[in-house]
Amino acid sequence: APHQPSAPPAIADQSGGCGVAGGRMTDTRRRVKVYTLNEDRQWDDRGTGHVSSCYVERLKGMSLLVRAESDGSLLLESKINPNTAYQKQQDTLIVWSEAENYDLALSFQEKAGCDEIWEKICQVQGKDPSVDITQDLVDESEEERFDDMSSPGLELPSCELSRLEEIAELVASSLPSPLRREKLALALENEGYIKKLLEIFHVCEDLENIEGLHHLYEIIKGIFLLNRTALFEVMFSEECIMDVIGCLEYDPSLSQSRKHREFLTKTAKFKEVIPISDPELKQKIHQTYRVQYIQDMVLPTPSVFEENMLSTLHSFIFFNKVEIVGMLQEDEKFLTDLFAQLTDEATDEEKRQELVNFLKEFCAFSQTLQPQNRDAFFKTLSNMGILPALEVILGMDDAQVRSAATDIFSYLVEYNPSMVREFVMQEAQQNDDDILLINLIIEHMICDTDPELGGAVLLMGLLRTLVDPENMLATANKTEKTEFLGFFYKHCMHVLTAPLLANTTEDKPSKDDFQTAQLLALILELLTFCVEHHTYHIKNYIINKDILRRVLVLMASKHAFLALCALRFKRKIIGLKDEFYNRYIMKSFLFEPVVKAFLNNGSRYNLMNSAIIEMFEFIRVEDIKSLTAHVIENYWKALEDVDYVQTFKGLKLRFEQQRERQDNPKLDSMRSILRNHRYRRDARTLEDEEEMWFNTDEDDMEDGEAVVPPSDKPKNDEDIMDPISKFMERKKLKESEEKEVLLKTNLSGRQSPSFKLSFSSGTKSNLTSQSSASNLPGSPGSPGSPGSPGSPGSVSKSTSQMAAITTK
Repeated sequence: APHQPSAPPAIADQSGGCGVAGGRMTDTRRRVKVYTLNEDRQWDDRGTGHVSSCYVERLKGMSLLVRAESDGSLLLESKINPNTAYQKQQDTLIVWSEAENYDLALSFQEKAGCDEIWEKICQVQGKDPSVDITQDLVDESEEERFDDMSSPGLELPSCELSRLEEIAELVASSLPSPLRREKLALALENEGYIKKLLEIFHVCEDLENIEGLHHLYEIIKGIFLLNRTALFEVMFSEECIMDVIGCLEYDPSLSQSRKHREFLTKTAKFKEVIPISDPELKQKIHQTYRVQYIQDMVLPTPSVFEENMLSTLHSFIFFNKVEIVGMLQEDEKFLTDLFAQLTDEATDEEKRQELVNFLKEFCAFSQTLQPQNRDAFFKTLSNMGILPALEVILGMDDAQVRSAATDIFSYLVEYNPSMVREFVMQEAQQNDDDILLINLIIEHMICDTDPELGGAVLLMGLLRTLVDPENMLATANKTEKTEFLGFFYKHCMHVLTAPLLANTTEDKPSKDDFQTAQLLALILELLTFCVEHHTYHIKNYIINKDILRRVLVLMASKHAFLALCALRFKRKIIGLKDEFYNRYIMKSFLFEPVVKAFLNNGSRYNLMNSAIIEMFEFIRVEDIKSLTAHVIENYWKALEDVDYVQTFKGLKLRFEQQRERQDNPKLDSMRSILRNHRYRRDARTLEDEEEMWFNTDEDDMEDGEAVVPPSDKPKNDEDIMDPISKFMERKKLKESEEKEVLLKTNLSGRQSPSFKLSFSSGTKSNLTSQSSASNLPGSPGSPGSPGSPGSPGSVSKSTSQMAAITTK
């Protein structure tokens, strides 16, 4: 709003005091919201309270005081400065500027309260309360101030058709000077000039006087640029607004006039999905729509104007929207009817679509509200049952209705994800998995018909917000993270991964079209996020469902972005340096698809090549011993010729250094290793997932697996292992048979206590075997077994099959 200086002294408050200085007022006349204008020219809500005016000793003058209705604290203490320009807008707003860049506004609940305070301000400044602005001048230079002292007010030409050109020139010449702008605005207000101009507009249209219509376009556009609320209230009144829009149809720069009025009256239809009984609210909705249309569609783009030239127009729309949302929110009958009809099965499809579109627009309006108002808005919707209503709507067949419901859901998730999480956990106790709200969202994501998957991308973002531990709350008696993630992995994860599992049953993806690849890439993106943030839950899920093996099938996709997504998923897992994951990778030979992809990529220098090399480089730099040994023992033959990077040779060197350290063991060092591994385990070591691995290993032992009797072990190894044998017998194996005691005792020299010994074809593995007599785990030939003597690198060739030893 424009702000003007000048004018006289103070008069005492007739109320005889500060009215509500100590607490709340029972009447609502003086109930106000305090707003300040921020750097982005948006109004920030500073709180709701009650306004009064009284003499403040400290400020040496009459002042406006606003005390918060919640706790009586002081929201505003502003001296009524005799030279400050106060503006009254829309009957319930008072706007002024405290300093050069500090604008304030009081928005009154009732017109009577606004008038009362306006009278007090006018008394202090010696003005007639009938004016809408208390000062006449704004930002004038010294020269302009001098001119103003000697020159009278601006005189407008008589409003006649023949003088339109003269009027247009006067308006255009007044815009550059703040002083002349103010004089022009006052002249237009005082003489009722706008209505006279609109009468001439009708004459010009009837006579098809195009020249006159072009002049009127320039005049009306210039009046907009005066940025004056009092003029806007005349122009946007019910009787004038369509004629104003008509004037703006005749842009001289266009060869043909626009048809804005035709669009607003014939194409744009006001749909009253639930009858609105309040005529003031209805009129406010019409007005806001049309003014927004003028701002967005009719006026030239704002870049043409000086900075902030239309700030009052933005403020007009903003306060209208706040008022509309507030009035609808307070109408409980309206909202009750809305939600009742939304969820009623008898409501026909067309009506339901209109109801959902209304609710979507209602939520969109709320985005203009300040945080406190938005909190109250969504709390009201939540109490009315918006989430159960959305669940019903999302289960329907109409795609348009579901799409609008998805948009509403996105507003709710962005506003308060905890509210949504709490609802879905409660409903899980009564409903089947397939009709849970989150599962309906996942299904819509999977079934998105858009070739670019625009809707699916939005929904994936919402799911990510819901499963993000960063925005989950922890209270004294419960942790939202634990509860919600437990619920999500039990009831929803299988729905999310279903397309992935269905498409990876063979060695290559069963469907590899672009849309499927995009969907799988989105799912992988969310799973990768889960690996990074969910630790235990996702680890248990991946290992139980063998997810990584299925994901790596996608490395064979013809779509490079999908293959890279699969690789990124594995890289994230390896990056955790978690031995549970490492043992799972080694047991299932999950480097094989990566090595195959690397070899198939050939000598091409591309993202796939670089990403795979980076993964192996990470293993080398971080010295992940178990994976280093696994890669060299199984894939060295395939990788040894790669010499354009030193990664694989570096891995081989690490492996050989590791073996050298194992070739000269001592009992003390072995005890130290065991002790370190024993005490370095973290608290999760003995959780269900580990027990599952132990059990799997024992259950998987087959008749063909070699178990060597004690007499076949070299004597020196028995001596080394004897103290450990006794310890383990006392601790774990009191009731076991002698053969089981020996097997598990030998294995205890490893960091991970469980092994599986099986025979597989040479293509799967070419692991080293140091003893021609046996391939017993823990024997001198076992890779990675601390304290096992023997020469590295000898491979048994006596049979076509080779012993594959894989750690769990």
